[in-house]
Amino acid sequence: MNGWIMAAQMILALVLIIGLHELGHLLAAKAFGMRVEQYAIGFPPHIVSFRWKGTRYVLGLIPLGGYAKIAGMVDESLSKENTKPPEKWEFRAKPAWQRLIVMLGGVTVNLLTGIFVFSLMVFVKGEVYLPAQVVQTHGIVVHEIGQSIGLQTGDKVLYVNGAPYERLSDLYDPSFLIEEGATYTVLRDGQQIDIRLPNRFIESLSSKTRAAPFIAPRVPFKVRSVLPNSAAEAGGLRVGDRFISIQGDSVRYFDQLKAVLARYAGQSIRAQVERPDKTQIELQLAVSAQGTLGFGIQPDLPYEQKHYSALKSLREGTERAFTTVWLNAKGIGKILAGELSPSKSLTGPIGIAQMFGGEWRSERFWYLVGLISIVLALFNLLPIPALDGGHVLICLYEMVTSKKPNFKFLYYTQVAGMALLAALTLYVIFNDILKLI
Repeated sequence: MNGWIMAAQMILALVLIIGLHELGHLLAAKAFGMRVEQYAIGFPPHIVSFRWKGTRYVLGLIPLGGYAKIAGMVDESLSKENTKPPEKWEFRAKPAWQRLIVMLGGVTVNLLTGIFVFSLMVFVKGEVYLPAQVVQTHGIVVHEIGQSIGLQTGDKVLYVNGAPYERLSDLYDPSFLIEEGATYTVLRDGQQIDIRLPNRFIESLSSKTRAAPFIAPRVPFKVRSVLPNSAAEAGGLRVGDRFISIQGDSVRYFDQLKAVLARYAGQSIRAQVERPDKTQIELQLAVSAQGTLGFGIQPDLPYEQKHYSALKSLREGTERAFTTVWLNAKGIGKILAGELSPSKSLTGPIGIAQMFGGEWRSERFWYLVGLISIVLALFNLLPIPALDGGHVLICLYEMVTSKKPNFKFLYYTQVAGMALLAALTLYVIFNDILKLI
């Protein structure tokens, strides 16, 4: 069932994003009097098809693309009718600046979609974050990848690239992780130590075998609930209790508790706890073979929440959208320069479906809609024939030189671009499959 939920979320998101992208082309084309012969979301076989105001609207079964077929344009249909003299309603009959706006219509709508989604999420949900001061008070838990670069559990991160930071999320902000020579300055055993991130470090975070976060905050906790008939209940553990130590080992944080219980699995332990009234007592508790006692914890980290007005939400959403554009553009540049591996950095439909997860979470769904919409806008701006960026480049060339490329050039560059996109699609799908193995 989880696989179907993943696929359904991805399909719904792609239908929305692609539909809006092609709608941007359609509206711009019609605004300049161009005839839009067909507006399609998805590829054949067709599920729904109808005609309205001279345009045929189609919903295809395979939701991995779409198009707005504008009369007189050399596009995915590769029609050769454009060898005839142009009619006034055709794309090729219009001035280059109008064609440029039409080609930028889809990208513009996708970017605006991302801004709208991010802004609305900020306005409705606000922002919940863990302040840097809290991180520096309790320190961090370091997982496998973090350990490989020299971080240790208990480190207190003081600076990021030599500068103060504001919140926990700054420690794994992609704009920081993608930089060359990025450093953490940590306090460890009373000494400041600089931890330099290796080049291409961000690639390791996309590995299937290392999917866990590489750092997390250390979590102080208290007992939230005690299971009936459990070892915790039998030993006298109560709601609100805080552990001080187990067998003499400090147990202030949840990571310490897990480690100690795993060490004493199947044994009886002596635990020092503090009651809500600050009195301290000693309990004898029997640890199960699985390293558990039978109680739930309540994390005790003072997260802060920030609310935004409508105007500030729009500004924050716009900033997040353009930051996403910049990060992805930088990533593409690093791939082309050989500084990042395409196999580790690119994600296809299988990987996208996994991002949505096997259960419906509206906040995650809409965040990914905004993210993918922005990434699609950037991807479509690449100067590759068959993408909007290829058409934009041709329009700009014509505007600068006053020379119009001939039909053969447009036709064969479109064929080459489609072949390249087909190869790229197969590559990312195959790459996704390899990541599953």
